[in-house]
Amino acid sequence: MVFLAFFVDRMFLTVVGLLLASKAISQLLFNPLSGFFTYRVGFDLPMFLGFIITFLSIIGMGILASKYPDDKERGEAMGMAVAAIAVGVITGPSFGSLMYHFVGKTAPFLVLAGLALLDGALQLCVLNPTKISPATTTPPSFFSLLTDPYIFVTTVTLFMANMSFAIVEATLPIWMLGTMCSPDWMLGVAFLPSSILYLLSTKLFILMSAKIGRWLCCLLGLVFGGVACICVPLAVNIYGLIAPIAVIGLTFGLVDVSMIPFMGYLVDLRHSSVYGGVYSITDIAYCLGFALGPPVGGAIAKAIGFPWLMRILGLVNILFSPVCILLRNPPAKLEKMGLIQKGQ
Repeated sequence: MVFLAFFVDRMFLTVVGLLLASKAISQLLFNPLSGFFTYRVGFDLPMFLGFIITFLSIIGMGILASKYPDDKERGEAMGMAVAAIAVGVITGPSFGSLMYHFVGKTAPFLVLAGLALLDGALQLCVLNPTKISPATTTPPSFFSLLTDPYIFVTTVTLFMANMSFAIVEATLPIWMLGTMCSPDWMLGVAFLPSSILYLLSTKLFILMSAKIGRWLCCLLGLVFGGVACICVPLAVNIYGLIAPIAVIGLTFGLVDVSMIPFMGYLVDLRHSSVYGGVYSITDIAYCLGFALGPPVGGAIAKAIGFPWLMRILGLVNILFSPVCILLRNPPAKLEKMGLIQKGQ
């Protein structure tokens, strides 16, 4: 019986990982089309179509980049947008577990459907879905963006941060069930401290990245996030998880707040200022992280156990962090420098 329970637990890790990855995989398949689509018709119609798909089944950074051409203002606007995304991702487990346990299994989906409907109504007030506004500037090709070394390093950094959080999100609740005998509602609540602190610290993150540099914020986020991952298995109850999980949410959120506006800056600096392609690449990094993280994390936890998974994950993030130094002073391309000097 003990062997059977062990086998079921390991299989559960793999199946849950694949289930959590399915959304990101489907998004990954359609993401390359979004950059081309927004270039052809603008951002309003895709945003509204995105709402319709979300509501029936229960797209944004590009529009912010277009609305805020100034890098400082764009960094603040995108920082707030990324914070909203991150808080949604981090709060989701807490919301889902509490609603499931105390209200019922259909309640979370009904609430989400209502929120999606409200979002669509607000979009109708702000956006104009019937307006077709193709871009007048020739966009950089996907190939030129992907082969840009600075965009590539930024993309890999975003992938690392989001894959790390996806691994923790997928494997921590199952470890809690096996080692802490936690009730169902407590599995998601473990992520609540990180969402609260992240929400309260968003403005500080934006100011911090502008003050000391986005590359340094990203480096610090990976280092402290890696240390926090290593500390997670030391917890013996849910109270011991509060500090490391809070730090994980905060630090990997710091990476997103720093790097996503940085992508727009790189396009302005080294390519033409059309943002659909680069933010499609950004979203691909997100999706790859959340597509690969849960199944890979589940498989590693199945093979060597959750504590060693966290130690390896933390060490990988710490060792990867010095790569961010490469993003300290990205140069403009020669043709872009010529245009800048001509404008001056």
